[in-house]
Amino acid sequence: MPTFSFTRTAPLPLDEAWRRLTDWPRHADAVPLTRISVLTPPPTGVGTRFTARSGVGPLALDDVMEVTVWRPPAGDRPGLCRLEKRGRVVLGWAEIEVAPGPGGRSRVVWREELRLRCAPRLLDGVLERTATVVFGRAVNRLLRRA
Repeated sequence: MPTFSFTRTAPLPLDEAWRRLTDWPRHADAVPLTRISVLTPPPTGVGTRFTARSGVGPLALDDVMEVTVWRPPAGDRPGLCRLEKRGRVVLGWAEIEVAPGPGGRSRVVWREELRLRCAPRLLDGVLERTATVVFGRAVNRLLRRA
C-alpha cells in the first residue's frame, strides 16, 4: 500500500489555509476530472462523508471518504483532519495537518496511504508517484485560490 507525504508553506493564516483545504467541493476545482458530492449536512466534523468521483464515464472511480478526526487550528495549535477511505475500490486514509510556519505563514503536511483494491502491488510505485504529483498540485491550487 503506497504511503506518501509532502509539505507546503503558504502565506496564509492557519484558519484560512485550513478553510481552503477542508472545503471539500473546492477540491473538484483543483483535481482534474473530479466531482465532489458531500453526503452529510454541514458543518464538517467527525462523521462527515463525501465522495470524490474521478475519471470519465465507465472509467471513473469513487473515493468515498469519512472524516474521523476533526481538530481545526486554534491560536498556534496545529489543525488535523483525518479521512478514512471507505469505498469499494479506493482504500486507505489521508491526513491534512495545518501548523504555524516561518514568518507567520502556514505549514501544510499532507500524508496519505492509498490503495486500489484491484491494482497489483507491482503498481504501488507508479501509484505513489502519480498521487504525489496530482495531490501536490491540487494542494498548491487550493492554497492559491480564495
